[in-house]
Amino acid sequence: MSVRVQSISRAEHLAFVAARPSASHMQIPSWGDVKPDWRAESLGWFDEEGRLAGVGLVLLRPLPKLKKYLAYLPEGPVLDWHAPDLVERWLTPMLAHLKARGAFSVKMGPPVVVRRWSADAVKAAIADPGARRLRDAEASAYEPRAFDIADRLRRAGWEQTEPGGEDGFAAGQPRYVFQIPFAGRTLEEVHGCLNQQWRRNIKKAEKAGVKVVRGGYEDLAAFYTLYTETAERDRFLPRPLPYFQRMWNALNDEHPDRMRLYLAHHDGEVLAAATMLTVGEHVWYSYGASTGRKREVQPNNAMQWRMMADAHELGAAVYDLRGITDTLEESNHLLGLLRFKVGTGGEAVEYLGEWDFPLNKLLHRALDLYMARR
Repeated sequence: MSVRVQSISRAEHLAFVAARPSASHMQIPSWGDVKPDWRAESLGWFDEEGRLAGVGLVLLRPLPKLKKYLAYLPEGPVLDWHAPDLVERWLTPMLAHLKARGAFSVKMGPPVVVRRWSADAVKAAIADPGARRLRDAEASAYEPRAFDIADRLRRAGWEQTEPGGEDGFAAGQPRYVFQIPFAGRTLEEVHGCLNQQWRRNIKKAEKAGVKVVRGGYEDLAAFYTLYTETAERDRFLPRPLPYFQRMWNALNDEHPDRMRLYLAHHDGEVLAAATMLTVGEHVWYSYGASTGRKREVQPNNAMQWRMMADAHELGAAVYDLRGITDTLEESNHLLGLLRFKVGTGGEAVEYLGEWDFPLNKLLHRALDLYMARR
């Protein structure tokens, strides 16, 4: 028997997420306020007894001149992904609800881990001339149930979005991320897993007088100056400053410590800055920025270590460094960032990726063509 899917209040949505160990920061009600170009709706899944058994933040993007929407559930929804009747009981009523809302296509990102590679396994893969992508390398751990979920989704008509571009990043959320497990580990144990270069750089920053402090809303402008410099250096399109200001207000209005800003100072100059997000026991390094000046004082290592220490103090089970490239070739400009993250001693994690369900195949294909031309 399928569950009932309907709109719920923000309070119901937030209470459900708060009762769980973690959920993606893109599946909390306030994330809809960060995306004003989308219409946000909180969805609830109710079981036969009328109990709330799952939630999801769906973002609805209108098609120009048509009352039709792309429905997007980034890194969600939040439900029992291992339920044996996942498709029939949980996803089919969601599709019916969204179709009634005018959705022509649904995109979701199941928060389901497929494979993990230890730091040593990633380093070996980078050094192996035969491994062009991370997926070519032997994983340290597999999640067999994830492959079963993928099979069920395909049979039901869902289409997997392959990581786009030469660097393995899709247009939506990253399929490959780098995480540092904190659960059951002391901060000293976490520090002991950093490689020699990381530990040396943290000491070097301390001796050079780098000071890492927490900033406030008024410091977002300083962060943004470094962020635009980083965007030019690393070849990506920067978001506008109002995006980060809106994120700060929306997330921290929902929870006073949802979003933090860290800044690394040296001799009165801000050399690096980063945002940190927390939902339950999951902490994310969200956006990072740095200048090319004074790199020798290692502000980035100092800032990340302070953020890790604070996340550990908050009781985090995982510190998430977010997206990494899947491409291991030396010509890839993102390989240096992967090496930086591998130095933390954490693990590369592959998620199930994003999946589309075309409710109107003509409009869905038209959107695909439009996105391919961008």
